[in-house]
Amino acid sequence: MNFRNSNYRILLAAAGMLAALPSMAAVELMSYITDNMVVQQNSELTVRGHALPGSTVKAAPGWSKKTFTAKAGSDGMFTLKIATPPAGGPYSLTFSDPDGNITLENILSGEVWLCSGQSNMEMPVIGWGKIMDYETETATAQHPDIRLLQIRKNTSYTPVSDVEVNGGGWQICSPGSVANFSAVAYFYARELARELKVPIGVIDATWGGTPAEAWTCVDSLTNVPGFAETAAMLKSTTDIYKQYNETMQEWNDQLDKMVASFDKSTIHAGNGWRTAEMPGMWETQGLPDFNGVVWMQKSIDVPSELAGQALTLHFSSIDDDDVTYFNNSEAGRTIGVGNQRNYTVPGNLVKAGSNVITVRVLDTGGDGGIGSAEARIGNTVFPLSGSWSFKPDISLDEIAPRPTDPRGPKYPTVLYNAMLEPLHHMPVKGVIWYQGCENVGRAEQYNPLFKAMIRNWRNLWQNDSMPFYFVQLAGFLSPVPVQPESEWAKLREAQAAACELPNTDMITAIDLGNPSDIHPKNKQEVARRLSLLALGHDYGRDMVYNAPKVSEIAPRGNEIIITFNAPVTSTTSAITGFIVAGSDGKYTTATPRQIDERTIAISAPSVKKPVSVRYNWADYPCGNLYGSTGLPVAPFRN
Repeated sequence: MNFRNSNYRILLAAAGMLAALPSMAAVELMSYITDNMVVQQNSELTVRGHALPGSTVKAAPGWSKKTFTAKAGSDGMFTLKIATPPAGGPYSLTFSDPDGNITLENILSGEVWLCSGQSNMEMPVIGWGKIMDYETETATAQHPDIRLLQIRKNTSYTPVSDVEVNGGGWQICSPGSVANFSAVAYFYARELARELKVPIGVIDATWGGTPAEAWTCVDSLTNVPGFAETAAMLKSTTDIYKQYNETMQEWNDQLDKMVASFDKSTIHAGNGWRTAEMPGMWETQGLPDFNGVVWMQKSIDVPSELAGQALTLHFSSIDDDDVTYFNNSEAGRTIGVGNQRNYTVPGNLVKAGSNVITVRVLDTGGDGGIGSAEARIGNTVFPLSGSWSFKPDISLDEIAPRPTDPRGPKYPTVLYNAMLEPLHHMPVKGVIWYQGCENVGRAEQYNPLFKAMIRNWRNLWQNDSMPFYFVQLAGFLSPVPVQPESEWAKLREAQAAACELPNTDMITAIDLGNPSDIHPKNKQEVARRLSLLALGHDYGRDMVYNAPKVSEIAPRGNEIIITFNAPVTSTTSAITGFIVAGSDGKYTTATPRQIDERTIAISAPSVKKPVSVRYNWADYPCGNLYGSTGLPVAPFRN
């Protein structure tokens, strides 16, 4: 087992020897037990490590007169349980066995929170994130009572014994240590520290672009729809890569049958074919927000003296996957936007005159298109920049979900096993979570999956009431006034369903989004709203920490009457964000009117008897209802 400690000390041999030789190593601790750590106050810290096999390991905390002991096994492994004090410090903590001792310094007791999820939780103060006012926020990030622990990205198919950490372990909050640390986690710690006046420790365990199933254990996935087969495979001795390759081949075969069949030795025009400039993305050239298969074509003229010679096609990138043809013959295929393509075309396919390059591009989200590209015969280069013909084929919604590559961080259980499971020996007050983008399009599955993950984590920490607070997805993508089938709205609804669990609550970031940036910059407000939940639920502060919620929706004649449990107000004289439909299910923009501070009537001229209403139900909605404390009303439907 790979235990590490930043304070590892080498003990020298006894004086008088002819040469000073190092003895066996003294106590080694798990990687997150280090100088500068914060321990959860009034709890029990479990410390695991390695010492001299069969020896008695002693722990002497500076906050107690008591010495805690444990016996190391024949493999040297030991487990110590140490009672932690009320908030305070700094303290030292010394571990010893007959071979030597190590002392950890500057330990604080206070409140510890686990901060996890994908890129919007990972987004650093500076780094690749550059959040709002990042220069000022960084310069003023001097908080000695806030401590930061960042878990290094790692994957595993089975639970590991220890996590890997960045920076050698716990860091004191400073301009240098926050620069590449989770902005939401840091701002959350800052809010709690200001209000509670106790030390705060936050653990950054994040990985951008990862789905909830990667953060969930195999047993918890077993009963979630869509994961039974993968869970069974992970529990068995089946070769994961062999299974993946077989499944991927079946998926590719099915996709090959679904896409259009046409002569790829000629450039097509009309019948849905258009032109776009490459390098570039089709979203900005007449095909906005399209995810799926797009055919792209370009021709090159080969001089007669070069005909019959092998040709190389080079693409710096294709977003995301491709199958590339040269004169109707497949030249190669590659999965992944980050991979360069180099395809060799045999000389017998290279003819004098016009030669057609056809690329079947599969975009699975975000932008789609082709990067810089060229064809080459010997030293002769044929640039492939400029105008390409293109035609959309089938959308992503028509294609079965592609099998997840087990070599990456999106595979079920791999992040739970490597980045989370080993942490459960360290008590935490609760969890804040920001994830969801990667599960958009699978809302029906996300509902039970997210609940299973929360129960899984609570079971791991053996605390059924461990607070779990999360962020509902912000607005993203192009605004559409009436979008009843929005996949982002469906995922937000699936997120909100987790509030059915005890000690689980949600803040919405619906109003903090950016239609063109999936990483909105105002992380300060996200963290503030999260801190309100903790302060109100867990720390007894008398404050309003939830936005108004719907208490009743009732059709009444040509209107639908919505009643809230608290006063609501709009940011302008006109209330926005509502759509309404009659029994035919055809939605249109609604005309709301406020009856009193808690009641709004919804109608539309074209809907005589409305039966269904939705609020902020779109990828990037425009609703403007807030509570008296400035918290936005979350999306809802009846």
